[in-house]
Amino acid sequence: MVLHTSPYSSAFLRCLSSLSWGFIFPCYWLLDRLLSSCVATSLEKRRRSQDPCSFVTLYVLVSTPLYLLLLLASLPFALLGFLLWATLQTARHPYLYTHRRPDKHQAEQGGVASLADWRPQGRSFCFGSSNVCLLPDSLARFNNLSETQRRAREVGKRIRNGASRPQIKIYIDSPTNTSISATSFSSLVTGFRRTSSLGQRPDNTPEAETEPVTDCPIHTTGPNCPIHTAGADCPIHSKGDQGSSDCPIHVAGGEDTPECPLHTAGSQNNSDCPLHTTGAQNSPDCPMHASGVQISISAPEPDPPEAGTGNHQGEGDAESLTGGVSSNNTLSHRTSMFKKHSGRKRRQGDDGFDHEISAFFPANLDFLCLQEVFDHRAMSRLRQQLHHYFPYILSDVGRYAWKGCCSRFKFLNSGVMMASRYPILDAHYECYPNGRGEDALAAKGVLFVKVQVGTSHQEQRVVGYLTCTHLHAIEGDAAVRCEQLDLLLVWGAEFRKMTSRPSEEKGLEDQVAFDVVLGDLNFDNCSSEDKLEQQHAVFTQYKDPCRLGPGEDKPWALGTLLDTSGLYDEEVSSPESLQKVMENEEGRKEYLVFPTNKNHCPNQKGRKIPLKGNGRRIDYILYREEVQQDWKVDIEEFSFITQLAGLTDHLSVAMRLAVSTGEEEP
Repeated sequence: MVLHTSPYSSAFLRCLSSLSWGFIFPCYWLLDRLLSSCVATSLEKRRRSQDPCSFVTLYVLVSTPLYLLLLLASLPFALLGFLLWATLQTARHPYLYTHRRPDKHQAEQGGVASLADWRPQGRSFCFGSSNVCLLPDSLARFNNLSETQRRAREVGKRIRNGASRPQIKIYIDSPTNTSISATSFSSLVTGFRRTSSLGQRPDNTPEAETEPVTDCPIHTTGPNCPIHTAGADCPIHSKGDQGSSDCPIHVAGGEDTPECPLHTAGSQNNSDCPLHTTGAQNSPDCPMHASGVQISISAPEPDPPEAGTGNHQGEGDAESLTGGVSSNNTLSHRTSMFKKHSGRKRRQGDDGFDHEISAFFPANLDFLCLQEVFDHRAMSRLRQQLHHYFPYILSDVGRYAWKGCCSRFKFLNSGVMMASRYPILDAHYECYPNGRGEDALAAKGVLFVKVQVGTSHQEQRVVGYLTCTHLHAIEGDAAVRCEQLDLLLVWGAEFRKMTSRPSEEKGLEDQVAFDVVLGDLNFDNCSSEDKLEQQHAVFTQYKDPCRLGPGEDKPWALGTLLDTSGLYDEEVSSPESLQKVMENEEGRKEYLVFPTNKNHCPNQKGRKIPLKGNGRRIDYILYREEVQQDWKVDIEEFSFITQLAGLTDHLSVAMRLAVSTGEEEP
């Protein structure tokens, strides 16, 4: 199967398409601005009320007649361009595949996943999904969101900053402490202090370098430090190391290297350990070597500055919403190990995997599925940012006009976008033919992707299948969503069958490592109105990690649909503050959307408060447990992510799978 690297098969058609859009765009932009001036977000209303002398009202009164006049003048050109554009859609490909070769810095930091020989112990793969609501600005305002182009840039920056962090985990298992302290979802910062977000990292200023250590989990302030006494040199925080890019704990990236100031001579249990004396390695008094402590560190090199990235086109506006964003080299190897809330991450019951509410996207994110990337200019900005981390991207997915869906004219594409660190082998898109109402104006459908994740010792390709989708959104149309899920299963089986044929070169069948479904399914597992979808056959073929059964989620599962009226409240204005709110039951009731109930009573802000539950979880990641004979697929962790706070009305979700062959290492 050939991947489409251009919307059209010939340069002439591409030229005609650009010409048609050139005629349409002035009218489209003016209409968007005209409608936007009539719909204000809650943040804009608040600013106007706080500033009675604001000139916004005067601006609207002056600009509206001007926009309307220019709109009327552009209509004849837009009509001509629209006729040409609609005709060209019959020859347009259903997606655009882009591949950016990584430069030296990206290759060093692990931006491209390795396709080395597949080992029996297998690998782990991380999947993410998010609805980013990148509609034209006038339509996004009905969800209380604005500035689509700015949000698209910022979404891309936050995702790649979160995914390119070093992955660090500290597991503590002792008779007195069964919780897990995990820093894999934390930023790495100077002086062992936590930053507000990855988009607001500290600069390498003298003030930042000389800031005192305050939250070191290894030693406490005062004379009772278990590591260094008064006048003694600290083996961890040596003088000058706070502002250095060298790791003060495990230099040269090795835990057992002779140069390690903690584990000299390559042994954890060496009597010369500066933290504890001989025989105290497993005592509760040792701050580092408590019983069952496991430290796992995977720290890729930082991204280069955007201006110096040779294989990516610059936008000229590399500043984030909060000002300048420094590159990741301020975070190289400095670990922020702070005591986390006990509710952040824990093992509970029979889950057998970790789950948490995280302020950041997982480190080493391998695959990302986005929904509602409808606006074409926003899609280009988002794709440019994501290409700094993901080499392979499928965007502009869907059909326009009348082709490929049904008799309904499609003004918008599917809104689905998929990014991967692994090479994409095949891709196929299908449009749902049963859309209704306003949903029928978009070519909502499903994108099937086959990726190569390794090579076996027998030179067989090890592959994975991903299904990215966005189902019908209108409430009460359960039958429509169930029919779409039926089609998803049928089309998925056909795609796997069509792409599983042995390669012509060697005649060896591919080995399948995973089969995952990601997307916004627009129904939850607890609402009484969604009972039909909750019992669909998709949940017999794929497993939902957050689900106990039809109508019942696991206690830690969290709703992913935010109440749009509270998007700009100070309590949820940043990833960290939204994370704290989501960890609190009262906060969830305040800012998440819950299934409707006549018995709900309003709170002090007029929002309806349910009696129980954790909100509507409509964003899913499902996986197939048995994809290859004798292979084992286990879930390692599941995360609800708040890093896109203020940029969308959904929480993101992520899942990490461990895939192994079940064989012993030769």
